[in-house]
Amino acid sequence: MEPRIQSFFDEATFTVTYLVSDPATGRAAIIDSVLDFDPKSGRTATRWADAVLAAAKEQKLDIRWILETHAHADHLSASVHLKAKTGAEVAIGEHIAAVQKVFRPIFNARDIVGDGAPFDRLLKDGEYFAIGGLDVEVIHTPGHTPACVSYKIGSNVFVGDTLFMPDYGTARADFPGGDAARLYRSIRRLLSLPPETTLWMCHDYKAPGRDTYAWKTTVADERARNVHVHDGVTEDAFVTMRNARDKTLAMPVLILPSVQVNIRAGHMPPPEEDGYTYLKLPVNRL
Repeated sequence: MEPRIQSFFDEATFTVTYLVSDPATGRAAIIDSVLDFDPKSGRTATRWADAVLAAAKEQKLDIRWILETHAHADHLSASVHLKAKTGAEVAIGEHIAAVQKVFRPIFNARDIVGDGAPFDRLLKDGEYFAIGGLDVEVIHTPGHTPACVSYKIGSNVFVGDTLFMPDYGTARADFPGGDAARLYRSIRRLLSLPPETTLWMCHDYKAPGRDTYAWKTTVADERARNVHVHDGVTEDAFVTMRNARDKTLAMPVLILPSVQVNIRAGHMPPPEEDGYTYLKLPVNRL
């Protein structure tokens, strides 16, 4: 069975959120949601998440899962808001525990134990779960982060930040716990799927010469045209390129607020004595 897939592109963070549903049962999942966040004022809003919920309501969909491909460094997850509205479970790859342990001391986040909590479900490589009558296969695709997973549903794979469109290339691997060699192997694992498999990106930035955003491609197209990792590119060549390129990249604008929230399954840090929540800006730690 094949899912119905709807895409919602947030140009402020260049992020694609997916509403994936089973046409037979109406059960659905939201993949990689976005919480509106203004870094200048520190204010949040739920306009983008509410647009996804409105689309689901119009189609009478029953949202059972809120899926994260990884702890994002470029946008805040709206999973807490979505869970409150739907009762869905929030799930991520089991290696999020390793990411929590890396960032816990950076933010002095004493509420984080490093066991995967407060996510509702920690998913293992090769595990299956269901969205109605649709089987979802979990594929561990580390490299960008240790906890990255991709979700295979029918002939579709939601790859998170592991791959970008062929004319843009691949994800960076220089965040804590990232590894270019592991990223290469994860990509080759995805590109070993049947050529006609559809790949859905989590981001697009319009590669030079392209006037429109795009986030849907195929295994065959990536193997033939990806500017970083097309067929014939060796692991050594990829690692050399990726490491050199990563040294030239600035940190994402929202990395510090995003990581603090996303390793907590979308929750803000606990309120302080005055009842307010604060996001930390660690000085000279990164």
